[in-house]
Amino acid sequence: MGLGAPEIILILIAVLLLFGGKKIPEMMKGLGKGMKEFKDAQNGDQSEQASESPKTQL
Repeated sequence: MGLGAPEIILILIAVLLLFGGKKIPEMMKGLGKGMKEFKDAQNGDQSEQASESPKTQL
């Protein structure tokens, strides 16, 4: 029941037909920005927790 190459190609063709060639790069750019913000938020939370730990020991 896994996705093979034919299924993935069929999905890509359907997306291309639905959104067109000009809209897909814009969508991918937005997706990339969202992923970057998510990673930055995760790293920011981790660095905040690490910087708070020594302060609580004082």
